[in-house]
Parts: sequence; C-alpha cells; structure tokens
Amino acid sequence: MKAITRNILVLVLSSVATVLHAGDMLMVRTQQKFPEAMLTLQTSVKEHGYAITRVQRIDIGLTGMGYETDKYRVVFVGKPEEIQYLIGKYPVLAAYMPPQISIFAEEGDTVLVTANPIIYAEMITDESDRVIFQRWESDVYSVFDDIREADE
Repeated sequence: MKAITRNILVLVLSSVATVLHAGDMLMVRTQQKFPEAMLTLQTSVKEHGYAITRVQRIDIGLTGMGYETDKYRVVFVGKPEEIQYLIGKYPVLAAYMPPQISIFAEEGDTVLVTANPIIYAEMITDESDRVIFQRWESDVYSVFDDIREADE
C-alpha cells in the first residue's frame, strides 16, 4: 500500500512537476490519525490568515478505479485577493493557484506534502511581489510546525 500511496502522490503532483526540483517539496509526517491531522491543518491554516478554498477527495476516485488507498485529500489554500492579484498580473501562475497541500494516511501516520511556495517566485520578475511567496513559505513552515507540535 505504501508504494501505491507514493505513486498516487506522484500523479497528483504531476501538474506542477515542470516547476519542481529535488528540494522544492515540503513534507511533514505526524502520528496523528487522519481526521485529527486534517483538523490541525485546517485550524492552523485559518489562524495564519488563509482560507481553505476547496478540499478535493482523491481516495474515492482511486478506489473507484480499483486501487486500495486510505484517506487522501488535496486541500487548496490561499488568500483570494492575493491569488486574484497574482494571476491578474502573472497569468503564468494561473495553473498553480491556489496552492495545494496533499494530506494522506500512510501506515498509521498522516503525511502532508506541498510544493515550496518559493518556487512560484522564480516565475515572476517583480521583487516586491516575490515577497508574497517568501511569506507563504514562512507560513507553510509554521503550519507544518503546528502539525509537528500537535504530536507532543
């Protein structure tokens, strides 16, 4: 099942594969069960001032295709006004917005993975706008710290 979960993650993240490099993924593993980890994620995201714009269930589609998988979601997060501004000014970012965090159960743990937001800064030229992605990166680290601390 671990190999299937990894393959599924590769499929989900393939939409941003052209931008990703080896060190551009951020991941946290927690011993929290999936529902508790999902609640911690949602709470922390909101406490950092972001909205959850959508939660997409991946597990239902995969089991419908015959795969065995545990709970699996993609959580779309962001600040709508920032995302609209960035897409309006930099249409190339439209395919990558809003940012996503994949969360899935794996062998008793829950794993969260996202692309490091700083990779999007490499797609734009305005230094003042790059600060947005630096802040997003800092906030993702902080959200993942909240998830780690929930284990304690």
